[in-house]
Amino acid sequence: QVQLVESGGGLVQPGGSLTLSCAASGSIFSIASMGWYRQAPGKQRELVANILSGRSANYANSVKGRFTISRDNAKNTVSLQMTSLKPEDTAVYYCNAYVQSRILDPYRDYWGQGTQVTVSS
Repeated sequence: QVQLVESGGGLVQPGGSLTLSCAASGSIFSIASMGWYRQAPGKQRELVANILSGRSANYANSVKGRFTISRDNAKNTVSLQMTSLKPEDTAVYYCNAYVQSRILDPYRDYWGQGTQVTVSS
């Protein structure tokens, strides 16, 4: 099994900054990608950003230029630095990892428990 533990959510004013962190632990042989998704009330979960093991990153158009994702392959951690936050960024943010637990095992998705980010004055 693989566990993802998130930290760093909270309340921030519009225009402010916040950094989310996530650490993966457990039975890990290889992690193909790590990333962040978010889900606002009444909306579907959406990709915010993800990063491959080769450090190629993808961002949702709504966060390009404001959010930066980074990954430490040695520590199995991923961080999301969020700047110029807007009220529409308010959501529960979920860490995701696409993990191969043992050699020859199939990769599968794992999710963190979610952390609330609220952008409000």
